[in-house]
Amino acid sequence: MEKDLDHEVKNLEELLDQLDRATETDHSRITVEEIVSAVGTRSFAPLLLLVGVLITSPLSGIPLFPTLSAIIVALVSAQMLAGRRHFWLPPWLLHRTVPRERMKSATRWLRPSARFIDHLLKPRLIFLVKGPATVVIAVFCLIIATGMPLLELIPFSSSLAGTALGIFGLSLVSRDGLLALIAYVTAGATLWLAIYGFSL
Repeated sequence: MEKDLDHEVKNLEELLDQLDRATETDHSRITVEEIVSAVGTRSFAPLLLLVGVLITSPLSGIPLFPTLSAIIVALVSAQMLAGRRHFWLPPWLLHRTVPRERMKSATRWLRPSARFIDHLLKPRLIFLVKGPATVVIAVFCLIIATGMPLLELIPFSSSLAGTALGIFGLSLVSRDGLLALIAYVTAGATLWLAIYGFSL
């Protein structure tokens, strides 16, 4: 993979800034490697936030995009649980591409919400986003990612799952434990929606 950027994102607007830099190219499409490298592969939290945000953006309308995003989360979550400090993704996944203009449109679409949400962030209930708590979050993210291909069959469920992933990631980068609690509730709602959807 390309060299990761030194700056680690701390909120949503910083994440979008990094993604905008990744789209500063003349190519009509950008690779997953370029997108992931925009936030780095040395920390679980920014990658998790990245995937969650993109799943809830207009990019989720690209066929198989939620499934590919889920694969990234599953691989990264498993490697975090295994104690790896630098995350590896397979070349076939890194070489997948998305339209550059759709990526730029997605970041523009997310900007107003990002500004509002970032104003609410602050370190609190930190014990929920550090130490053993991060392992619990990784387990939840792995469970969500494993089920996401099936969730694409149920309206709105994959977006709800992406929201849970994004909130987990944001809680970690901002050290906001209240967000982690919200993410657990969102994950529970996703599970309920999945059970209800498949029972119909």
